[in-house]
Amino acid sequence: MTPTTITLAMTGASGAEYTLRLFECCLQKNIKVQFINSQPGQIVMGMETELKLSGSPQKMQQKLAEYFDADPTLISVYSKDQWTAPPASGSSVADAMVVCPCSMGSLASIAVGSSENLIHRAADVAIKERRTLILVPRETPFSSIHLENMLKLSRLGVVILPPNPGFYHGASSVAELVDFIVARILDQLGIDNDLSPRWGE
Repeated sequence: MTPTTITLAMTGASGAEYTLRLFECCLQKNIKVQFINSQPGQIVMGMETELKLSGSPQKMQQKLAEYFDADPTLISVYSKDQWTAPPASGSSVADAMVVCPCSMGSLASIAVGSSENLIHRAADVAIKERRTLILVPRETPFSSIHLENMLKLSRLGVVILPPNPGFYHGASSVAELVDFIVARILDQLGIDNDLSPRWGE
């Protein structure tokens, strides 16, 4: 079933283009997005894209609505320390959560259930409520610690989706490589898309 609301979190790992493209695709499908961006994530966003996010969650929400030319009611923004936000509770309406990109520090915190901030707590909620949780780990090479944490999470039903694009579809731009990964994320969320050619097409 197509989700009506997702929680989208961005940490301090490289890969802001994945975040923005996934955000855009969800809004185009009229899916509500609960967005959580850590401070390192805001820095990465500013370094890698033309979008500069700062100020209050309300200002970020307005800026995101303008950036995507989207209905503001589809976007909610929460700070990582906003413990009263809906994603912190199991009664939240979010159908799924994606951490994109996911730093190894965030992945480790999620693996041990430390709930040090709203991103970690929202992921903990997704796991305990058995909702779809997708982590997009942007790191290379992986250490044994990273791999052990990913294996632990995978055994709990978490989807580990590294942003490793395929080249068999003849991509000729970075945008097409980004779409390849975002299409895989959307597939895992059960959201129809035609961002990237399917194998055999």
